[in-house]
Amino acid sequence: MKIKFWGARGSIPVSGKKYLKYGGSTTCVEVRSRKNGLIIIDAGSGIRLLGKELLKKAHHEFTMLFTHSHWDHVLGFPFFAPIYSNKTHIKIMGCSFSSDPVREIIAKTMQPPGFPVKFEEISARFEFATMCVAGCEIEGLHVLPIELSHPNNALGYKFTEGGRSFAFLTDNELGFIHPGGKEFGDYAAFARGSDLLVHDADYTPAEYERRRTWGHSTWEQTLDLALKAEVRALGLFHHNQDRYDSELDRILAECSRRIRRAGSRLKCFAVREGQEIKL
Repeated sequence: MKIKFWGARGSIPVSGKKYLKYGGSTTCVEVRSRKNGLIIIDAGSGIRLLGKELLKKAHHEFTMLFTHSHWDHVLGFPFFAPIYSNKTHIKIMGCSFSSDPVREIIAKTMQPPGFPVKFEEISARFEFATMCVAGCEIEGLHVLPIELSHPNNALGYKFTEGGRSFAFLTDNELGFIHPGGKEFGDYAAFARGSDLLVHDADYTPAEYERRRTWGHSTWEQTLDLALKAEVRALGLFHHNQDRYDSELDRILAECSRRIRRAGSRLKCFAVREGQEIKL
């Protein structure tokens, strides 16, 4: 399994010299099976460059999964170049257990007057399906969903292939249970033993005091989850739009100190835009 992060920022894209190390694009993740089956998670602003790469490599068939329909996870869709090619065939699966048609998640990003091209006018062929609560095989990977604790509902996913697993839980508030969300122990059980856990770490503990119920976790809560779930590696994700590279470096240094004190072998890093990982 290969994983590439095309965007790791939360809430809104950012740019500038203080964001060069970890990047400023919002959520988009590429997951490939050993047979090169492709799953794209979310269509944040990071999906624009991924689209250019797919056209260059003539990769025309793939599946898209959505965690939820908040703006920073879908705003890149109209700028995803493959949707304008009639060679492209995309299977899109739902982002929540709600009754809303999954088609609406992306069609709304192209509604006038917000965008000049309507969804009905693009050339790609689409297939829409609901995500099976019990999990299913997608592009050669076993994919298991879990409901996240986030306003308006969201899904996290665990991808498994050949005994290796990747748990992706962005936009998940570990300190508060939103309607449809689960308890801390449920997320620990879901991620237990994963080779890689990537989890929302938007806030510092001080920030969280003012933003409780907003749908995001602190780096401290996320580290605690990773230690309790005994995962092999933790990627801090959904970096706050105001979090500079230097601040993320300091957070990582503190995580490393706590991991050493706990006597754990956990590897911890902050996800960088463009970063690739092979499991």
